[in-house]
Amino acid sequence: MLAPKPLSSGEIDDVRLLLAAEGLVGAHTRFAYLGLEDYDGESVDDRRVRVLLHDVRNANGADVVVSLARAAVLSHRELDGAVDGMLPVLDEEFAVVESVLARDPRWLAALALRGVDVDRVRVAPLSAGVFDYPGESGRRILRGLGFRQDHDHDHAWAHPIDGLVGFVDVIAREVIDVIDLGPVPIPEGDGNFHLRTEPARTTQRPIEITQPEGPSFTVDGHLLSWERWSVGVGFDAREGLVLHNLTFADGDRVRPIINRASVSEMVVPYADPSPVRSWQNYFDTGEYLIGRYANSLELGCDCLGDITYLDATIADAHGNPHTIKNAICIHEEDFGILWKHTDQWAGTSETRRQRRLVISFFTTIGNYDYGFYWYLYLDGTIELEAKATGIVFTSAYPGPCAAGPDNAYTAELAPGLGGPLHQHLFSARLDMAVDGTGNTVHERDFVRVPTSGENPHGNAFTYRSTPLTRESQARRVADGSVGRTWEIVNPNSFNRLGRPVAYSLFPEGNPTLLAAEDSSISRRAAFATKHLWVTRFDPAERYAAGDFVNQHPGGAGLPAYVAGDRGIENEHLVLWHTFGITHVPRPEDWPIMPVDYSGFTLKPNGFFDCNPTLDVPRSTSRHDGETCCHGDEKR
Repeated sequence: MLAPKPLSSGEIDDVRLLLAAEGLVGAHTRFAYLGLEDYDGESVDDRRVRVLLHDVRNANGADVVVSLARAAVLSHRELDGAVDGMLPVLDEEFAVVESVLARDPRWLAALALRGVDVDRVRVAPLSAGVFDYPGESGRRILRGLGFRQDHDHDHAWAHPIDGLVGFVDVIAREVIDVIDLGPVPIPEGDGNFHLRTEPARTTQRPIEITQPEGPSFTVDGHLLSWERWSVGVGFDAREGLVLHNLTFADGDRVRPIINRASVSEMVVPYADPSPVRSWQNYFDTGEYLIGRYANSLELGCDCLGDITYLDATIADAHGNPHTIKNAICIHEEDFGILWKHTDQWAGTSETRRQRRLVISFFTTIGNYDYGFYWYLYLDGTIELEAKATGIVFTSAYPGPCAAGPDNAYTAELAPGLGGPLHQHLFSARLDMAVDGTGNTVHERDFVRVPTSGENPHGNAFTYRSTPLTRESQARRVADGSVGRTWEIVNPNSFNRLGRPVAYSLFPEGNPTLLAAEDSSISRRAAFATKHLWVTRFDPAERYAAGDFVNQHPGGAGLPAYVAGDRGIENEHLVLWHTFGITHVPRPEDWPIMPVDYSGFTLKPNGFFDCNPTLDVPRSTSRHDGETCCHGDEKR
C-alpha cells in the first residue's frame, strides 16, 4: 500500500474551481472541511477529495466527493441537520455568538445585574450537543458562556461570569434562550501568567542538543525513512497528523505493521450538572477540526535539537489553500538505555543506547492546547503520547451547584475560582497490517493458579489468550488487575519458533467515559465507553463518532459500524483505542496548566525472531572518540 501524497495548493484550487463550475459554490458557501480520501479505491492515481459545504443561510450542509483525475463530481448529498448532524463549527461563527448576545435584552439585563459592561465581556462559543431543550431540532446552535476581560491583554478565563448562559442560532442570528440563575461573585484574581513581573530564575544553564553530522533520518517529500523504519507523513484538517504505511526493514524483507494511524476523535465531557453547564461536552476533532488549528512550531520553544519541519496545506473557509508553516516537527531523541548487561562469568560488559524518532504537532482549541507525539523506537516499538496543556476551563467557586462546603463537581483553583471536573478522551484509529492484512486480535489476561498438588507452593501464574472473533465480542475494557493487553496476530505468518507473528497493544487503562449510560453524551460519544473496538476494515468508516458529529443525536460511528457484527478472524482489521485523562483540576494547574500526558504503546511480540537491535553500534564519546563499554572490551 502506497502512502498517499498530501494535497497540494494547486489541487485545492482545482477542487474549488470545479465545484464553482458545477454551481455548488457561491458567495454564501463555506468550506467546512476539505480533505483527501486516503483510500482511493480504483488506483493511487484516482485522487479523491471530500468536501463539506455549508451555506451560511441554511443549517443543512452538503457532502461532496470529487475526483481530481477525472475533474468530476462523483457524489453530492444534501444533509438533514436534524438527522445527519451539522457540519463542523466555523471560525466566523465564534464572532456571531458574541455579537448576537451583546444585543440581546435578556443577556444585557443579566450583565447589568452583575455590574458588568457588555464591552468587557468575551463569550466562549461552545458546541451545543443535543438535549431536550425545546425548539432546537434542525437549528444550527452554539452556546455561550461569558468571561470578563479587564483590558485588551487580560486572560478573561480568570473572570468567569457564572450562573449565565446564552443559546444562539447562528443561522438566524438570534438568541434562542438565556438561562440566568442569578449573580454569582466574579473571581477577581489575576490569570495573566504572561504579564508576571517577578524575576525569572537564574539557575538554569543551557542544554544544547546538537547533531554535528545531521539527523539520521531522511525526508523525501512526504516519505520519512529512519533506521529500519519507513512512514508516510500526512496531514488532515480534521485529524491533524496522519501516519501512513508504517513498515520495518527486517533483513531483506520490508514488513508492514500499520496502514494508517490517526486520532479519529476526541471528546471533552464536563461533570458539572448545573443548568448553565450540564451540556458542556466538546468533540474537538469532529466539531472543531484539530488540524485546522495546528500551531506553527518554533525552534527552541516547541522543538529542541536538530529539527526538520514540514508545512501543512489545508483549505480555508472559502476553499482557498492555506499553508500552516512548520506544522509538523520531526526529530530524533536519545532515550536512555536500549539494553545493557555486565556478565561476571564471561567477563563482558555491554551497553547500547536507545533512541527514538519523534513526529509531532500541536493544536489550540479554545482554552486547551494539545500535542500529539508519535514515537518510533529502534526495537520496533510504536507509541502515541497526547500532551494536554493550556488553561483550565473555569467557573466560579463554589458555584451554583455547591453541595455543602465543597463542590462535588468543581475543584478550587484559586480564591473564588473553580475548574469543573472533566475528561479528555481520545480515539486512535489504527488500520492494522501486521505482516499483511489478515489479522486476528487476541485478548491476553494473566491468571492466578490456585494452590494444588500441581502448584504446591501457590507460586504459579499463567496467562489466558482469547481470540476476538466477531465485532460484538470486540468491545473491550482494559483491566489492570489482570494486566490485560491485546495482541494483533497474523495467523498466516510465522516466526522461527513456528508461532504466528504479533504486535501487542498496551493500554493505560484510565477510566472510560464517566457520564451516565443513558446520557446524551454517552449516545454521542459511545466510542469512549470502551477502551477497544475492533472492526473489519471499511474505507467509509473513518471517524469513531461518525462523520457529522456537531449536533448529531447519537448512535453514529462505532455503534453503527459494528451493528452488522462482522467476523474479524484473519481479516483486514481496524483497532479503535480509547485513552485519555480524567482531570480533577489542581491549584498547580492555574493560571496555566503544566503538561499532562496520556497515550499507549504497541510492542512487537514474536514479530521478530530475536532482538532486532543487536546491530546497534556502541556509542562513541564526543570528547575522546572512545566507544562506550568497559574493562577488556574497551577499544
